[in-house]
Amino acid sequence: MLQNWTLPISPAAVPRLVLGIVSFGAGIGAMARADLGLGPWSVLHQGIGERIGIPMGTVDVLLSVPIVFAFLPLRQRAGLGTLLSATLLGMTTNFTLLVLPQPDGSPMQFAFMAAGVAAIGFGSAMYLTSNMGPGPRDGIMTGLHQRYGWRIRTVRTALEVSVLIIGFALGGTVGIGTVLYAIVIGQVIELALRMLGYRGRVPVPTRI
Repeated sequence: MLQNWTLPISPAAVPRLVLGIVSFGAGIGAMARADLGLGPWSVLHQGIGERIGIPMGTVDVLLSVPIVFAFLPLRQRAGLGTLLSATLLGMTTNFTLLVLPQPDGSPMQFAFMAAGVAAIGFGSAMYLTSNMGPGPRDGIMTGLHQRYGWRIRTVRTALEVSVLIIGFALGGTVGIGTVLYAIVIGQVIELALRMLGYRGRVPVPTRI
């Protein structure tokens, strides 16, 4: 019964999985150092946390549970990738914040922002193509893509913008970096998936 809900571990793909999640976490850290605005999900976590009086990191962990159950009906199965995205990702983000200096001036801020978005996009593609389970939030994206054939960038952008609007309405902090991230992250992930040769559910390469 358990195999219906979980994915097996592929030892050969573990390095790609780990590297992808580390890249993702480092990207979040770079974005935070850029200080141009939180990512949409972080805006939501912050908004909820301020409403109910708990840290946004705690909201992140607590919200992961219902989100995992939300992507199971979309025929997405959890796995090692799901677990590591909830643990190693946060540890990498904290380490990145410790070692990265605060950028001096707007050009460096935007450079950190761009590097962060690229690292998140390519990290997402690497760990997703390891096929050992998506993170809670990515599971909704891949589930909708595979079940309905909607483009990765379309689904991801719609999710990010929706989450951003809700988070802002709840009082989360929004900056120019937040808006840019919400708009481009889906396209970056789609590009990275193409580069890794992923074609997913949709057979036409231009419709990933």
